[in-house]
Amino acid sequence: MTATLAGCGSSGGSGDVTLRLVAADYGDSKANSSQKYWDKLVKGYEADHPGTKVEVSVYPWTEVDRKVKEMVEQGDAPDMAQIGAYADYAAKGQLYKAEEVLSIPVQADFVAQLTDAGKMNRVQYGMPFAASTRLLFYNKKLFSAAGLSAPTTWSELAADAQALKARGVKIPYALPLGPEEAQAETMQWLLSGGDGYTDDVGTYSLDSAQNVATLTWLKDDLVGKGLTGPVAPAKLNRADAFAAFARGEVGMLNGHPTLMKMAADKGVKFGMVPMPGASGRSRATMGVADWMMAFKKNGHRDQIGTFLDYVYSEKNVLAFSREYDLLPVTASASETMAQGKNDADLAPFLDELPSSQLYPVGKTSWAAVSADIKKRIGKAVSPDGSPSGTLGSLQQTATMTDTAAGE
Repeated sequence: MTATLAGCGSSGGSGDVTLRLVAADYGDSKANSSQKYWDKLVKGYEADHPGTKVEVSVYPWTEVDRKVKEMVEQGDAPDMAQIGAYADYAAKGQLYKAEEVLSIPVQADFVAQLTDAGKMNRVQYGMPFAASTRLLFYNKKLFSAAGLSAPTTWSELAADAQALKARGVKIPYALPLGPEEAQAETMQWLLSGGDGYTDDVGTYSLDSAQNVATLTWLKDDLVGKGLTGPVAPAKLNRADAFAAFARGEVGMLNGHPTLMKMAADKGVKFGMVPMPGASGRSRATMGVADWMMAFKKNGHRDQIGTFLDYVYSEKNVLAFSREYDLLPVTASASETMAQGKNDADLAPFLDELPSSQLYPVGKTSWAAVSADIKKRIGKAVSPDGSPSGTLGSLQQTATMTDTAAGE
């Protein structure tokens, strides 16, 4: 599954160029490893570009960011990396601007929200590669047995959870605030409460009155009433919550497209609706994107540009999105998917993308702030926790981190 890095990406005497790309693995087995996707794509590209070779090394998500960081620190940066964050490298002047490598039509084809999220100081360095949004999944069998319909407000969600609990459902609402991906569940709830991690000008606002009210509601009306199951939210990870849903033990939870296949494979009938808000539909859903970036180190700007134009062709974007149940990052591929009968299962997620809000990935401080949220946010909704105290402490650390990063 993991290719061996080879060569230094330098031009040979013949004028040929070897590009190196380090990419993340979106597969869950050897059979659907991303290496297969890239091998097929590269074969097609090299057939049309005999002067350029492309070597792709695929690593698991648990390793890929660290691998790229080590390579850059050792002075052996790849030509391209497809990983989770770009801001640190952009801040150090190590990346090409998107406009320096992509043709104008390709750069203009990115979904607007994703283009904006790929900018630092109004300049795009991060090129979106994969995207997803979140919806509220619910178990149709459990809901039907309890005579329930999908919730549209927090109070309805709490009432549904209470009814499910009364019927013996193990986890009425799964609230994964464990260290694996607590920042995602937290952000989805903060958005549904009318705020988020940052204000309109991009300054951290974790301890806003709206955010405190959101976590207070979670603590008192869901966790405090025993509606989130036997495992404390601070110790429940997303993967475990998804697995429990696929076993039919969960009434409701926030999920992304990959949960559809997990649940369907186990025979769980489910429905999906937009995340409820405090008094109606949430103002925004959470969007997530992974990033492609081009390093200056080896100076292969023209070859990188030609290859990335090929990567972002409608055919290749659609092939990747369909293989891994992800949303296209380009408008052209999104339009095609929206009209495709075979893509109907992704349509609800696609509908949420235009109003989605992404993590503040353009801030170099975000990685540290996100890690802090993962570590501490679960405590806020515990019986002896303090939403205002936890958010205030997180805000203080975020502000200090932001200042140290010069943002």
